[in-house]
Amino acid sequence: MRKLKKISGNECIKILCNKFGFTAVRQKGSHVILRKDGDNGSVGTVVPLHKELKVGTLKGVLELAVVKEEDFAEYQ
Repeated sequence: MRKLKKISGNECIKILCNKFGFTAVRQKGSHVILRKDGDNGSVGTVVPLHKELKVGTLKGVLELAVVKEEDFAEYQ
């Protein structure tokens, strides 16, 4: 199992949009709101545009996005 690494907010957004089908809906300040529409409704998450997201913050983003850590770690 691969572990999550510290990445930037922009890298996180690129991975979520390109690999998991999210789209950027809007931005308020330094936070970007992403959404993915699916069969069971829409799923959303908020990604801060920091130079480095701590692992705990990244885990929170992935939990809101309903993306498994192992799946996300493959693309880091």
